[in-house]
Amino acid sequence: MLRVGFMGWQRKDMIQMFVRFVAMIFFSIISLFPLPAMAATSKILPVPDPDFQGKIGLTYKESEPDFPKSIAAPAKAPNVLLILLDDVGFGQTSTFGGPIDTPNLTKLAGRGLRYNQFHVTALCSPTRAALLTGRNHHSVNTGVVEELATGFPGYTTILPKSAATVAEVLRQNGYSTAAFGKWHNTPDYETSAAGPFDRWPTHLGFDYFYGFLGGDTNQWSPALVENTKRIQKPTDNPDYHLTPDLADHAISWIRTQQSIAPDKPFFAYFATGATHAPHHAPKAWIDKYKGKFDQGWDKLREETFARQKQLGVIPASAQLTPRPKELPAWDSLSKEDQRLFAHQAEVFAGFTAHTDAEIGRVIDAIDRLGELDNTLVIYIVGDNGASAEGGLTGTVNELKVFNGVPEDRQLLLASLDELGSPKTFNHFHAAWAWAVNTPFQWTKQIASHFGGTRDPLVIAWGDRIQDRGGLRTQFHHVIDIAPTILEATGITPPTIVNGVEQQPIEGTSLAYTFDNPDAPSQHTTQYFEMFGNRAIYDKGWIAAARHGRLPWERVSKTSFDQDTWELYDITKDFSEANNLAEENPTKLKELQSLFLAEAREHKVLPLDDRLLNRFDVSIRPSLAAGRTHFTYYPGATGIPEGSAPDLKNKSFTITAAVDIPKDNDDAEGVLVAQGGRFAGWSFFLDDGKPIFAYNFLGSDRTLIKSKEEVPVGPSNIRFEFESDGGTPGAGGIGKLFINDKPVGEGHIAKTVPYRLGLDETFDVGQDLGTPVVEAYQPPFAFTGNLQKVTLDLKAIEIAATQTKSAYAD
Repeated sequence: MLRVGFMGWQRKDMIQMFVRFVAMIFFSIISLFPLPAMAATSKILPVPDPDFQGKIGLTYKESEPDFPKSIAAPAKAPNVLLILLDDVGFGQTSTFGGPIDTPNLTKLAGRGLRYNQFHVTALCSPTRAALLTGRNHHSVNTGVVEELATGFPGYTTILPKSAATVAEVLRQNGYSTAAFGKWHNTPDYETSAAGPFDRWPTHLGFDYFYGFLGGDTNQWSPALVENTKRIQKPTDNPDYHLTPDLADHAISWIRTQQSIAPDKPFFAYFATGATHAPHHAPKAWIDKYKGKFDQGWDKLREETFARQKQLGVIPASAQLTPRPKELPAWDSLSKEDQRLFAHQAEVFAGFTAHTDAEIGRVIDAIDRLGELDNTLVIYIVGDNGASAEGGLTGTVNELKVFNGVPEDRQLLLASLDELGSPKTFNHFHAAWAWAVNTPFQWTKQIASHFGGTRDPLVIAWGDRIQDRGGLRTQFHHVIDIAPTILEATGITPPTIVNGVEQQPIEGTSLAYTFDNPDAPSQHTTQYFEMFGNRAIYDKGWIAAARHGRLPWERVSKTSFDQDTWELYDITKDFSEANNLAEENPTKLKELQSLFLAEAREHKVLPLDDRLLNRFDVSIRPSLAAGRTHFTYYPGATGIPEGSAPDLKNKSFTITAAVDIPKDNDDAEGVLVAQGGRFAGWSFFLDDGKPIFAYNFLGSDRTLIKSKEEVPVGPSNIRFEFESDGGTPGAGGIGKLFINDKPVGEGHIAKTVPYRLGLDETFDVGQDLGTPVVEAYQPPFAFTGNLQKVTLDLKAIEIAATQTKSAYAD
């Protein structure tokens, strides 16, 4: 038996030695004939641990050590700076003919290339998922934003492990990686302190993250996260704004990385919250644009179109598409409305220009390090077209859009001078979105037309791009960015990552366009779909079907079989101005069949046009799902809406167990709160008296106050809400109790039916973020001894056919 075992080991050892010998000869030979860099990296990540190459003797004196070599990026691999803006139109920036000055974007374009046929998905999360994975958004389960996820395969918003991000691939190939700004690729019910953290940035390839997880955030008071910890904004800066903070952190991280490991390349993903609503900007930047939009949106499109042709960013043959009948002519408006809407555009312009300046700081910092020529800079000017979600008035509070509540015109006029400030969560008139999407039809959400899906792209890479200031016209899509980065860095797309077989990358690298402006497009077929708006591109032709619901509407007015398909030959018709459907029905039918095939392959089906219903957090998994009783202790803060008790459209009871010290008989502070200045509720003490405050979307605030103070010593303070029921958003009666004694009562007329916010949280013992009511300033921590807070929920009957809130238009 010993002999057999020895011989077996000897045979195995001899085989290993032979394999190593063959490998050594092989690599010696191929070193004489250099292969493309992509062939040099492993298709399996992490790279398997190398065998020990030293020698083991009886003691260290007869032994030779051998440390495993660290994974290193391919030789001469560049740094990568990936920039992504939010809700930006093709004709918004001066770099592409727009009315808003973007000198830093223009400067970068002068160092590299402009692309005028680059496409995104028409909505935030889907574009980001496609960008980071190189796969179509439905293929990685992100057919819609995180806050609207459903249980259909293409719509769960759960990024699969079979689609590793480009950050993870770079990290495991020797890169330092960091993400700054908007993430929006973690299911909202997984964004609490309890995780799970599998789909947070630091578990999807980024060594470091500083930014926010949700779809938007208050730029003056953001819901900040550092790595996996929720943090508060700095308190020592009265002029704090998120974008400079993101730039500061990015610059600091890059400098530190280059100081410690200058030979190690970095991948920095810089994704601002700008220019998504709320449109928040320093007043000085807004003031720069005073009077610049008084001509209105119709004239602005004409002016932008002329500049675009002059710059050459659109062909001379391009046509300016007409204003949709659903949008009013500027000249049809009253002078008062023109003044209001013009100022909305001034605020938006200031937000854009301010963002360009901060991105310029990041690029300049890399330049001062001497690394800009060795950095592949990819600047995507928007994750979709500009947003028309502000509707036909604009809004002081974007949360009204998410809850089907029309904006009050008088409130808009009264808030004119506050737009862009911390007092508003503002958005502009839908027609401005159409205007800055010049020369295309439609806007964000409308994936059928280029107004929703075509955004500017600028790429610069030192001397690797010789045609500085050049224009590229090949058709491309956001799924092409990840393979472009991999090719530029010399990294092979892996087939297995962390033990999981990878689904094929569906994008096509743009690298072939760097040296050849006339190269035929290698991205020949691409589907588009969002909320039932759909299109299919194939070899120069595109078929498009816009579905019934407009971006500012709550409910679709048509069924899918009523949609009208259009047909465009974009080799001759840059802006989709000439519908050829009637002239070429055969081509249209061919493309319709192709769309259906692509939809089946990429998990697009079933088509789903619902909006308000999908904002309901109760339709998704949650740590709170199925529970009617909750107990929280002090320190439980920063809980996102998707993980918090859902008090909407229910009767409920909140009970706080407190102990008031003798030396603090006028205890004050928040017991528990959810939301903030633009929607939410708060249960707090003021001068020792309990108060329940309900903030209905910043428009109506109800305070139910106790007639008595909480006594010294242990007490139970209770608030009971009995809903009127019947429809989403119904009001109800609220009652206050101290140790079971009634001490206050009031009626809350309206409640928020679908969503309290995207960034404000549920907090125990204090109110983080913005205040629910102006009666206090955050954090307004409770000064007594809070033992615990319990919540009990009671479902109410809502008609099964009820799809609108009681006050939806």
